[in-house]
Amino acid sequence: MQELLIRLTWDPEARVWIAESDDVPGLVLESGSFDALIERVRFAVPELLELNGTAPASVQLRMVSERCERIAM
Repeated sequence: MQELLIRLTWDPEARVWIAESDDVPGLVLESGSFDALIERVRFAVPELLELNGTAPASVQLRMVSERCERIAM
């Protein structure tokens, strides 16, 4: 089984989560909801892999999220 790394990053200026991956060419998605973004990734990855001609029988998605916030002291 092939494992694909998906990075989920919060953009505080745009107030959206962004999904990107070096393992899935063309994957750039955004959503205001973390859960909605994960659902979009689940549907987009197989389609993109098929379009790129690299669709394995099964894959495991490793989604790593990062969110940084600045707070006033």
